[in-house]
Parts: sequence; C-alpha cells; structure tokens
Amino acid sequence: MKKESQNNDINDLKNTAQFPPPSLMKSIQETRSDLEKLSAQSQLQWGFGSFNERFVLTTSFGIQSAVLLHMTVGLNPNKKPKVIWIDTGYLPKETYDYAEELTKLFELNLVVAQSPISPARMEALYGRLWETGIQKDLEIYHQLRKVEPLEKAFSELNVHCWASGVRKGQTKNRQSMSHIDCIRERLALRPLLNWTKKDIFYYMEKNKLPQHPLFEKGYSTVGDWHSSEAENSHAKGRSTRFGGLSEECGIHLNT
Repeated sequence: MKKESQNNDINDLKNTAQFPPPSLMKSIQETRSDLEKLSAQSQLQWGFGSFNERFVLTTSFGIQSAVLLHMTVGLNPNKKPKVIWIDTGYLPKETYDYAEELTKLFELNLVVAQSPISPARMEALYGRLWETGIQKDLEIYHQLRKVEPLEKAFSELNVHCWASGVRKGQTKNRQSMSHIDCIRERLALRPLLNWTKKDIFYYMEKNKLPQHPLFEKGYSTVGDWHSSEAENSHAKGRSTRFGGLSEECGIHLNT
C-alpha cells in the first residue's frame, strides 16, 4: 500500500463520528513502525488506549487463543475490551468447554457473534457446503457463518480497530501481513504477528495457561468439527483445515 493510500485510509477514519484521539493522526506506515518496537502486551495497550470502547479483540477459542486473551487481564482493572467470539454452530464440544473455561478464568467481556441463519436452515438452502470439495462453496460457507456475523458485530459495536492472534508462521497469506492494516475498512491489529510456536508454548507454560482439550490429541489448530483434523503424515498446521482447500476462512482477508 502506498503512503498516499495509507494517509487516505486514516483520513477516511478521521472523518467518521467519534474517531479516537490524535495518537492515530499519522499514516498507517508510521504507526506500523511504532508498533514494531512494542511488545505484544504494549501493542494491545496502545489499541485499547487509543480506541477505548471502539477497540475489540476477536477469538476462536482455538489452540493458541489463551495467550492473547490472557494479555487482556492487565490492560485495565476497571474496564476490559470486548472480545468477539464467532460461534459458527459447528464447533467441537471441546471448544465450547474451553470457551467457558477461559471466559471464567480471565473474566472476559465476551460478545458472541452468530449467523442469523441456523445450521439446519443453511444446510436446507445450500447443502453441506464443506463437503463438496469446491472452493466457491467453502467461501460461501465462510461468508455466511464467519465473515458476515463478525462484520455485523463490528457495526453494532461501532468498532474502529480489532486485534487478533494471527501469526506470520500460520499461512502464506499471513507472511506478508503487518502489525496493523486496514481490513474491510477497519484497522486490524496483530500483536502476536512475529511470535513463533515456541513463543506461544513458553508463554503458556510461564503463565500456567490451560491448553485446548484437543491439543493433546494432536491438533495444532482447530475450527469447525467438520473442517479440522489432527496433524498426520499428510497434513501439518493449517493444511489440516478445510480439507486442504484453503488455509484461510476469510476473516483476515481484505475482501
């Protein structure tokens, strides 16, 4: 993205109602440079301090979700940022159990985002989209059950900036990501972008954070029950998701 375009992105946000304080009155490129010098915790603090109630986190309550959620504990003892969880209706029971555990442990200010179309109605109208082996069908599934519910929650909460736990080492698309970008007309903050699997492991060990129940069963990443599997000789990491058709679910794509 060219600097002129970056400045335009910021100016567009500045022209919206109740835009945050002047700390963001610079180009995205300059902001990136500042964020790269900060720890993950400090990046979260920057986001929450700059945007207040218009700053949220997103979570899948997946294998590595505890790290970013744990960092919210020290942000503000009196007021915590909202955490949006996209519940597709197809998550494994272990994920629902893990979500309840972490929500209570960290006293999360949780907002659940769900599609207005129930799983049964979606299957009646479109079929079992994840079974066809067709990329377009998978994209429709992700749009209906993940992207649209998230965008609806963003709009209702008037979100200007959202943080997620994506890391460069997870997918090819994420290798080119920066600590902050514009995604679907909102700022996306990525405090853990440069973290490795070892960084995640040691942080969880140091802070005695509970693991997702499926971690011990060989899962390095988990989403919906029908599109996740344990690592094996043929698939590792994100290639265990979506039957190998895709590494992304659309949430972190600027489409």
